[in-house]
Amino acid sequence: MKIKPGILVELAVNFLLPWLVYRWALPRYGETGALYASAVPPIVWSIVEFMRLRRVDVMSLFVLAGIVLSIVAMMLGGDSRALLIRESFASGAFGVAFLLSLALRRPLVFYLARATVARQSEDDIARFEAAWAERPALRRSLRLMTAAWGAGLTLEMALRVWLVWHLSVERVLVVSPFISYAIYGALMLWTLWYRRRLRSNPQAA
Repeated sequence: MKIKPGILVELAVNFLLPWLVYRWALPRYGETGALYASAVPPIVWSIVEFMRLRRVDVMSLFVLAGIVLSIVAMMLGGDSRALLIRESFASGAFGVAFLLSLALRRPLVFYLARATVARQSEDDIARFEAAWAERPALRRSLRLMTAAWGAGLTLEMALRVWLVWHLSVERVLVVSPFISYAIYGALMLWTLWYRRRLRSNPQAA
């Protein structure tokens, strides 16, 4: 699967734009208001995609679910430590969802990959479905990626919760972003490396 301009646009709308909107809105509307504002790009994108292609954009729903979980955590209130713990629930919930999906016939990464393929053509969807049915190596590789992301996101939540209980709030605010970025960065680099390995040797999965 080649990375095409349409896929890059989708990633920018669903990941880069929400972050930019959040950073812009944070000093103006506070954290809760900024979270609401960050949901606007994926919502608009989902509506446009549904009107244009008559299908729901899975990646947008994935991002929106994370924003909703973060908003719910903010609305629950509590002291600063409770809030810091709740902030990690969004990534933890996705990590658990990835791991639980391994028990299903098709793991969560399958649907994310299929949604990416769907942006190219209906023929690509058919080829992807056929490859899933006919190639055990592909099924193993997608399950491995699902397990890796599930374990990584769950670990990120566990580490942040541990920090909240063992460090001061000020130290948690300094340290936890580095842990999150390190885990997300490692997962992204591993995914890119593994994807390249699969493209060069499909049987290596």
